Amino acid sequence: METTNMYMLFFLVLPVFLFNIHYAIKMNGQIAFAIFRMILQLSLIGLVLQWLFDMNTPWINVIYIIFMMTIASYSMLKTTKLSIKTFGFHIWLAVFIPHFLVLMFFNYFIVDLRDVFDAQYLIPIGGMLLGNSLSGNILAINTFYKQIKDGEKTYYYNLSLSASRSEALKPYFVHALKSSISPTIASIETIGLVSLPGMMTGQILGGSIPITAIKYQIAIMIAIFTTRYLTAVLAIYLTRSRAFDDYDRLKPHVIGNS
Repeated sequence: METTNMYMLFFLVLPVFLFNIHYAIKMNGQIAFAIFRMILQLSLIGLVLQWLFDMNTPWINVIYIIFMMTIASYSMLKTTKLSIKTFGFHIWLAVFIPHFLVLMFFNYFIVDLRDVFDAQYLIPIGGMLLGNSLSGNILAINTFYKQIKDGEKTYYYNLSLSASRSEALKPYFVHALKSSISPTIASIETIGLVSLPGMMTGQILGGSIPITAIKYQIAIMIAIFTTRYLTAVLAIYLTRSRAFDDYDRLKPHVIGNS
C-alpha cells in the first residue's frame, strides 16, 4: 500500500465529521485528536520495531516484551482502580507468567522456531496475546470484587456457616471467570462465519494461501484463549491475598469507588 493511498482513508471519515456538524455533536475535535494520536503512536512504534527487527538481539527483544507487559499491567491497575503499591507486583506476575510461557510454547512448538526470541515473531505475537487478553482481565477483576461488595451479606453468611474464605469466594470467582472468557468463546464460535480475524486477513493480504492463514489463526486463537483464562485466574488469586484482612473482610477501597 502506497503512502499516498493512505490519504484516501480520510475521505471515509469525512461523512462522520459532516454528520456531527449537522447534528451539533461536538466530537470532531476529539475524533481528529484520536486519529492524529494513533498515526503518531503507530509511526513511532514502526520506527522502534524496525530498529528491533534490524538488531534482533534476544535480550533487547525480551526487555521490550517485558516493557509491553508492564504497560499492560499498569493499564489493568489504572482501569480497575487497584492500588499500584498494594497490588502492582501481583498484577504484573499475573500478566507475565501466562503470557511469557504461552509465548515461548507458541514460538517453539507451533511456529517451530529455533530462536524463540526472534523479534519478527516474539513481539507481534506477544502483542496479540496482550492486546486480546487485557479487556478480559480487567473485566474479571472488576466483576469479582464488585460482586463481593454488592453481595457482602451473602458472603458473610457463608463465612458464618463455617465456610473457608476460598469456599465463600468460589461463586464470585466462577462468575468473574465466566464473564472474562465468554467474549472470547463467542468470538471462537463465530470466527470465519461472522468475521475474518486480523491475523488471518493479514497473512492472506501478505500472499499466504488461505489454508496456511487458517492454521495460524486457529493456533493464535487457542493461545489467546489460554492466556486470557490463566491471566484472569492468577490476577484474582494473587490480588485476593492482599484484598482481605485477617477476619476475611474485604478491605475498603480495594477497587476505588467502583
